[in-house]
Formats: sequence, C-alpha cells, structure tokens
Amino acid sequence: MVVDLIIKNCRIVMPYETLDAGMAVDKGKIVSIARDDHLPASDKVIDAKGRYLLPGAIDAHVHFRDPGYTEKEDFRTGSEAAAAGGVTTVLDMPNNIPLITDPELVKNKIKIAEGKSLVDFGLFGCATKGHLRAITGMAEAGVIGFKIFMGQTTGVTPIDDGTILKAFKLIAETKLRVGVHAENEEIRAILEEELKAKGKRDLSGHMESRPRFIEEEAISRAILLSRVAGNKLHICHTSTSEGVELICSAKAAGQPVTAETGPQYLLFKEEHIKKYGFLIKANPPVRGIPADREALWRGLRDVGIDMVASDHAPHPLEDKIEKENFWEAGSGMIGVETMMPLMLTQVNTGMLSIHQLITLTSETPARYFNLFPKKGVVQVGSDADLVLIDIKSEGIIRRDKLHSKSLNTAFDGWKVIGMPTMTIVRGTIVYEDGEIVGRPGHGELQRPIVHS
Repeated sequence: MVVDLIIKNCRIVMPYETLDAGMAVDKGKIVSIARDDHLPASDKVIDAKGRYLLPGAIDAHVHFRDPGYTEKEDFRTGSEAAAAGGVTTVLDMPNNIPLITDPELVKNKIKIAEGKSLVDFGLFGCATKGHLRAITGMAEAGVIGFKIFMGQTTGVTPIDDGTILKAFKLIAETKLRVGVHAENEEIRAILEEELKAKGKRDLSGHMESRPRFIEEEAISRAILLSRVAGNKLHICHTSTSEGVELICSAKAAGQPVTAETGPQYLLFKEEHIKKYGFLIKANPPVRGIPADREALWRGLRDVGIDMVASDHAPHPLEDKIEKENFWEAGSGMIGVETMMPLMLTQVNTGMLSIHQLITLTSETPARYFNLFPKKGVVQVGSDADLVLIDIKSEGIIRRDKLHSKSLNTAFDGWKVIGMPTMTIVRGTIVYEDGEIVGRPGHGELQRPIVHS
C-alpha cells in the first residue's frame, strides 16, 4: 500500500497521552498511527524531527466579513491567517451585509467561501425578527448553528425576549446549537445615552456603558429561556466571573449549555487597557479584573468554559486608533492567527497542559458543533487536519507580519513561546515554515453531523 503522506518522528498529542509515533494519511484521512518502521510507503515523507503533532484547531468564533465588509477581511485573507495560526476549521458568524437570515443567503455565502478559503469552514445563520420561518431552511442549507444577538454589536440589531424564545424553540427542532451575544441591550442603550449627554469620550466610558451586570443578566435570561425551549445553548465570549458561575450552575442542573472565552479576556490586565486604548475595545468589554481572569482560567481547567475561540473581528487600524472618541472606534480585534501561539505560551508557563489545550481548541468545538469525530481528534478515520508545533520556538507578534487584511491587534509586540510550523487541512499542506502554500478554494463547507 502506498499512501499520500507520511509524517514520521513526531510526538502525537491525544487528549490524555502523547505518543512517540508516526502517521499515514491517504485521501485526506488518517489511515494509520504506528511506529515509523510500521508505516506504509509514500512518495511524500515529512520528518517532524520530534515536534508535537496536534489536531488542527477549530476556531468557533470568527468574523471574516465576507460578504459585505470585504475591505476589512475576506475568506481568502482570513483563512490564510487561520492557516498560519494552526487553525484548520473556522466557524464564521452571520453579521454580514446582508445578515445571513435565509437559505438563499446561506447558499450564496457557501459559494463565496468555497471559492476563497484555504481552510475548512462552518457557517452560522442569524436568528432574528421577521426571519424565524427561515430557521429550518437554513439548517437544511448546511449551517453549523445559529447566532442570536441580545446586545448591540457590529452590523446587527438585537431582538426582544419573545422573539428569542420563539427562535430557541424552532432551533431546538433542528438539534443545532445557538450561540448568544449576551448583553442586556435596553440597559446598555440607556447608559449610552446618559454617557453621551455627559460628554464621555474615553475608553472607560465603554465599560460604563456595558457594566458587568448586563452580561450576567443576559446570560441568566438566555439560560432560563433555553431551559423552557429545550434547545442547546452556547454563550459566546464569556468575560465575567458571574457569567462563569451561571454557566456552571446550568451545567450542574443538566442543561446543554456550553461556553467560550478568548485570549483577550484571559490575558489582558487592567494596565493594558490604558496602554492599548481603543485598540482593546471589544464587546463585551475587556476589563482585565483579576477575579474575572481567575474565574475564566478555572472554568477552562474544570467544567465551566468549554472552548477557547478568538472572536476574530477585523477593522482597519485607523478605525481603532485614529478616532476622537471611543463611540466611533470599531469593536473587537483580530485573533485567528495569534490564538494558538498565545495559548501555547500558556502551556509553556504551566497555565494549561498540552492535552487540555487540544481539548479546548479542537475536541470540544468539534463535539458541540457536531463535527466529531470527523474533526477535532487525531485518530484513524478522522480528517487529517493537523498542525506541527515547535513547542519551544520563541517569537514576537508583529501586526505587520500577520496575514489578516486588517491589523487591529492589541497583542502587537507580545512574546510568544510555541509556534505552528506546518498546518495540514485534509492531508494537504496549507502553511509551512512561515509561508502560505495552500490554494484558495481548498477549504470545504463542514455540515453538522446531527443524529436523530
């Protein structure tokens, strides 16, 4: 038997162990994991030289802005950034122009992504007022899940509780998961009006307009409505200790609730807010409070937070740093390329084990968004989505070296330890030693594997 690819002399990272072994890949699938001398023949052999071989990361929260905001990002540049960051599958949010609210819009976006993406992708549909009847059709068109915006953010109008409950019930019938942007919009809008009347312009006003309790309240409300509707719920970009506590309580009660957080909420401290200014503006706000960061880390290591996702949100740099007040500055920052180096750095500092990291960035996103075991794991029969890691390689994040069309990262200048050196998507190398080598259009839509 001659296979397409052999990777030898590697340390294969599984959820609970690391194997010193090799791997055979054929027709995009892993076909053997064995000692190097027991692997089949191949014309293409990669000597990993003792580096770690991980399952490719699944970034469950990106905004590639395509269609509608392609001056900020598109599926080609976003997927190049993903490949360089060791991310082999991205799940893209629906707040495009137009909002992805019906099956035809889903199909159009699939065509766009299929023509541009280097990595595999899933697409969220937007559940919003006036379009609830389209939920079933969007599920049939292949969305990975749905997104509901309870609070204001780029390009969307939040919806009322009655519409949320109706949407939750309809989504429950599809057996897909619905992610929520959990902030109380009515309170946020009132606070914004008051702060603008007072002439508030600096970044502290962003946190004052979105105080921590509006996330707590919205998470609590989403959990309650989800319990009534019986749907699977996902809490996006969890940022507070109170949010973690509510999620843990819901899990303990048996609700199918999952949650994510991102490097920005885990790593930035209070002093960084003043240092980075509008660059650090995000929804919900980055607060840097020690108790929040500690709760999020506990959640990652225990049961509260299920995955790390970047919330990759490109904006032109001038839309972040050249604005006169924070109201005008764009919210969010790029992160699909920096997420894994930042988290590998945390592995090197002892905050997580390498096994915990792959669970948070590969296995649990695959499980909860219905891609497992096709994705998210290194085992025979799974897609050969792989990333070779030099675990001790040191680097500096430089925004001008990143692949995103926009350069709005507040992690510019941060030292990282642990770097992807090769990214493989379904057996095809798309990134190698600092160079993009994949072709646009290699990425495929990933439809959820839903069992009745």
